[in-house]
Amino acid sequence: MVVFSKKIKFNTKGELDIVDITHMVEKVVDESKIKNGIVVVFVPGATGAITTIEYEPNLLQDFRDALEEIVPSTKHYRHPINGRSHIRASLIGPSVSFPISDGQVILGTWQQIVFLELDTRPRSRTIIVQVVGE
Repeated sequence: MVVFSKKIKFNTKGELDIVDITHMVEKVVDESKIKNGIVVVFVPGATGAITTIEYEPNLLQDFRDALEEIVPSTKHYRHPINGRSHIRASLIGPSVSFPISDGQVILGTWQQIVFLELDTRPRSRTIIVQVVGE
């Protein structure tokens, strides 16, 4: 079994920025030379999240709107400044994993891997992509 890890760095625009990282993840899988296995995408930190969505402008806005309804920015939080950011990140989660078959990340037709910036300001982010397999 082979394990291949790589860090990917990028900047975000601030709260509720949704960054399509699909091609970045696919590039790491290609570099790994692993043909069959699993890839894990993880963000260290408490105010970012990783998930999947169809990366379509109207749906992205619907997703932002849903987060605002579930965890409103106008509510008072005991954690100062970015309490909502921590709660949103906890609800979505810091990682996702995908099967790899014949060197390809298996995704649905309209499914992209995305990073969600949930902090209240632009950030420089690092995600870890780890590929395990043969």
